[in-house]
Amino acid sequence: MKAFLNDVPVRFTEGETILEVARREGVFIPTLCEFAALHHRPGTCRMCLVEIVEKDRTRTVTACDTRMKEGLRVRTTGAQLRGMRKLQAELLFADHCERCSECSRHGDCELQTVAKTVGLDVSSLSGRFVNRHGTDATAPALTFTPDKCIRCLRCLEVCRQIHGVGAITLEGFGTEAAVGFDGTPWGASDRCIQCGQCSLVCPTGAIAVKDQCERALELFEDPSVTTVVQMAPAVRFTIGEAMGLPAGENLEGFLVAGLKKLGADLVCDTRWSADVTILEEGTELIERLEKMKRENRLDRPDTMFTSCCPGWINHVEKSAADLIGHISTTRSPQGIFGALAKTWLPRALKIDRERIRVISIMPCTAKKDEAARPALSRDGIPDVDLVLTVRELATLFQRNGLTPDTVKPAHFDSPFMTEATGAAQLFATTGGVMEAALRTVCALTGGPRTAHLAFEPVRGLKNAKEATVETDEFGKLRVAVVYGIREADRILKLVREGRSPYHFVEVMACPGGCIGGGGTNRGPAWSRTLPVRQEAVYDEDAAMTVKSSHENPDVARLYREYLGTPGSRLAHDLLHTHYDDRRTPAKAPLFRQLVVKLHAAECE
Repeated sequence: MKAFLNDVPVRFTEGETILEVARREGVFIPTLCEFAALHHRPGTCRMCLVEIVEKDRTRTVTACDTRMKEGLRVRTTGAQLRGMRKLQAELLFADHCERCSECSRHGDCELQTVAKTVGLDVSSLSGRFVNRHGTDATAPALTFTPDKCIRCLRCLEVCRQIHGVGAITLEGFGTEAAVGFDGTPWGASDRCIQCGQCSLVCPTGAIAVKDQCERALELFEDPSVTTVVQMAPAVRFTIGEAMGLPAGENLEGFLVAGLKKLGADLVCDTRWSADVTILEEGTELIERLEKMKRENRLDRPDTMFTSCCPGWINHVEKSAADLIGHISTTRSPQGIFGALAKTWLPRALKIDRERIRVISIMPCTAKKDEAARPALSRDGIPDVDLVLTVRELATLFQRNGLTPDTVKPAHFDSPFMTEATGAAQLFATTGGVMEAALRTVCALTGGPRTAHLAFEPVRGLKNAKEATVETDEFGKLRVAVVYGIREADRILKLVREGRSPYHFVEVMACPGGCIGGGGTNRGPAWSRTLPVRQEAVYDEDAAMTVKSSHENPDVARLYREYLGTPGSRLAHDLLHTHYDDRRTPAKAPLFRQLVVKLHAAECE
């Protein structure tokens, strides 16, 4: 099929939009609400205005949601179009908080960028239009400022597509219309899991991570405390993009050195506690399998789910609390590290426990929520004192002039609470917890030597995978790996109906697992660099000498000198947790929630 773009003949296929054809042909059209990675093109911002001539009739349309037609003539430039786009930008700013310099997105705001693109001089803004509605900071990890919302609906779309839960709604009318949460403060939402995907796609500072950079600096600078920093497996491969570097680059050495320069006393590795997680969770799984074997129902498994992802745990507590008994009680690696940093670490290093402050560096916003859980504290003192996302840490480095070019890489202080295996590195990506668990469980129950091989069936970026593994002790075990609450709900339904064929299921909330966490780099490239990040994780696993968690010598020392055996009474006291029923009484759904449910049904 043929049309004309600025009088140049172009070929296209049926169903393509003007914007898609223009991008392929290298013709620039400004956009704002459109988000290609989500196939989201609502046309609400009207920045992509173009002129079309069809049957001798000229019209102005939005390029993102107008289909190209045979013989259509499209013009993307001209004084009239420039004026219309500039006017649209002015209208957006007329209903937008004008205190740009105070915004977390200042200098990295898509609204500011498009204003510059269309030639709007934002320096003429009066600065008098400020937040009429304030900022909703009731949620544990995220904040929402209605007067910075441009109604692009990206956040609604990512929540609907990835999770299918409709936690975010559009409320109000006209200039009062804005993102909302069922008419309640964000913190009272009975569906939001704090995954932070909405913050990754928001073009402005309307949805932002609850910033704790200043608190971190205060702890680093306080001579009366000992700051112990842990960094998650995914951080080394995701922070580079937040600092303008290529995707997937391993910046572990820079992270260690940079954190030391910020004032960290000890820099440790959450991969170490991920290995501990596998020993505890693996023991828990084997105990369940032994019980099923005794009861002769291995063919009707009592499905066990992983517990590493706090977004997933939030969903279970809020929407599927009747199935809490199927969730592993083992804490996440962050929770395990925090508990041991305030018990085992002071005992081993002769440090005053009262002085220790644990700071986590995570790719995940929901980890802030997890750290604040009462169940992950002791005597009212949290095991993890502060959580910084990848983006927050990148900001701290930039504020202090620390870059990979100016900082000499450094090694971890010692193997203590740092030594890790390839299995622990796999925690960074979807399928990684499953593969790590299988390496140990198979070794302990007489299975294939997956410890030195990639377990391909659970690798890759498909949002639902399943596999079968043969063991001497339990025969064939069926496992599944999913990300996104929509896919998790499918398996929850099978469990609830007694039809689940799976013995073990890994669930992550975010696309690709932790490498796609809500605290990683944001913007139009959302999810596009996941394959590069994931390949970097696999390469690191392949390069590591020790592959299986139960072979980690520093973890073996932990059990030998302190915990005893996996699943011991002390291990249960420190490394396991419980979950709460947080379901709320049903209420009449909003119209938009019905639309989300209907769409979800259609997708199935």
